[in-house]
Amino acid sequence: MTELAVITPSWKPDAELFAELHRSVLDNTSDDTVHHVIVPAAHKSTFAKYAGRRCRIWTHPELIPRRYWRMPGGVWVNAARPWPPVRGWIMQQAAKIAAAGAIEADVVLLADSDAVLVRPTSGKRFIVDGTLSLLREEGAVTAGMERHVLWHQVARDLLGLPAAPPPPLPDYVGPLVFWDPVVVRAMQRRISETTGRHWLEAFTSQLHISEFIVYGVFVDEVLDTRPASSPLVCHNWYERTPLDHESAAAFAERLGPDSVGVMISSHSGTPRDVRLAAIEHSLRAARRETPDR
Repeated sequence: MTELAVITPSWKPDAELFAELHRSVLDNTSDDTVHHVIVPAAHKSTFAKYAGRRCRIWTHPELIPRRYWRMPGGVWVNAARPWPPVRGWIMQQAAKIAAAGAIEADVVLLADSDAVLVRPTSGKRFIVDGTLSLLREEGAVTAGMERHVLWHQVARDLLGLPAAPPPPLPDYVGPLVFWDPVVVRAMQRRISETTGRHWLEAFTSQLHISEFIVYGVFVDEVLDTRPASSPLVCHNWYERTPLDHESAAAFAERLGPDSVGVMISSHSGTPRDVRLAAIEHSLRAARRETPDR
């Protein structure tokens, strides 16, 4: 069993972003860390060049039961329960949970394709008093964040918990998130026990759901121990406006001392040369301020 595994869902249009992330995983994790990439079966050839000792390519059929069929347009149908169809982004979440529960590692890092690591990264760094800390931003979900509020309620329904209190609520969502595979498997069992269905069917039957909020609510409200909140793991640019060289440099300079990665959203429209310059600037900032590990 390895100490850390990295899991990334991706697809052909994000292959260039994945290449940058994968390079950063090789540079910033231990030699036994494997990067697991989950892709549609039709896109496997695009990622085949990365396959090897430190990269395992998974296709959805390897993680999802055969009763799920991928249809044109990226939606899925469960032959056992054809309605409603499963949205592609929900199936992507389910595949991440399936992989996180199946991979033999002490800790898994779920990494979006548009993130990169800029500091040496291990699961041990985020363990406090023997327990993996949790990405938890207290009070970050406000009443105006209707989708996040809905995600909280769906999570509680799946886990058999009472209705959520009114906002503000904690947020558990991020582009770099550490999970404990033992906890993931316990979460799967809890969903199955609560719903009377296989966890995957219960999860994919939802129209709106967040895997991160299901995991966070499970850890905080079902498990006996409440782990410490992790420091900010990733320095993020979520804006839908592109960075230019000046704003990219300013963004990089705001890298926090505990952040191991940066994320510039692919939806921001930031040109690739600016993105690469921001990453390089972040690497320099990280080298100046890397804390003791």
